[in-house]
Amino acid sequence: MKIGIIGLGLIGGSMAKSIKAHTENAVLGFDTNSETLTKAHLIHAIDDVLTVKNLSECDIVMIAIAPKATLNWVAENAPHLEGTVLIDLCGIKRYLHDDISHLAQENGFTYIGGHPMAGKEVSGFENASDQLFSGASMILTPDSASKIDDLEYLKHFFLETGFEKVTFASCEEHDRIISYTSQLAHITSSAYIKSPTAQIHSGFSAGSYKDMTRVAKLDEELWTDLMLGNADFLAGELTLLIENLNKYLEALKAGDAQALKELLKEGRLKKLTAGGD
Repeated sequence: MKIGIIGLGLIGGSMAKSIKAHTENAVLGFDTNSETLTKAHLIHAIDDVLTVKNLSECDIVMIAIAPKATLNWVAENAPHLEGTVLIDLCGIKRYLHDDISHLAQENGFTYIGGHPMAGKEVSGFENASDQLFSGASMILTPDSASKIDDLEYLKHFFLETGFEKVTFASCEEHDRIISYTSQLAHITSSAYIKSPTAQIHSGFSAGSYKDMTRVAKLDEELWTDLMLGNADFLAGELTLLIENLNKYLEALKAGDAQALKELLKEGRLKKLTAGGD
């Protein structure tokens, strides 16, 4: 097969490298940064540059750029996508779904949303890795127009590419859960690092500090788009977090050891039932 990838940053670049490392598929890639495109070609992360002329040759086209840029790219290139399966790799889904689905129906291509659940606190092709998706889940967001055969085909493809599992969800379910598991974590980290104590922590920090601050090192333009595109769910999660934090604050101000102990116990038990690392 021929796989087209738009955007060769951390996610798109890792996708290209993973496909080349784990499969026999050809990869055609495009990035607005000509230096990135040259590097990708030189290290054989891509076999050729993706252009308007060879776009229609691709069996699958994946877009790994910001949400607004994704909509613009699809609107401009939809006439050249007939017969292909288009997958966006953005971190939000409702924002994109209706517009791209409409273009898919008009231009004869298949559209399914996708979100690889992997990343780093750094970006760019130089940080991309063919192991980024090892042990990770690939989320696909089919709708009523999606065909079972296409979903099976994509499931096999992503498992072959290196993902541990493929998860299916609606666009709404995806955005609701991602607001908590990803976006809220980035906001919390961003707020946490703003304490003046962060400037004098050297020699006093270990794993807890590193875990809390790791994702504060983000691309603010990209994450602003992602958060505003999912503002309803994210605002709800942030409101709940603030309410919970205020309970700890009240216990501390009151010197209420029993209340604080119960809050900490509740958090510990919630962690045990929630699972995960």
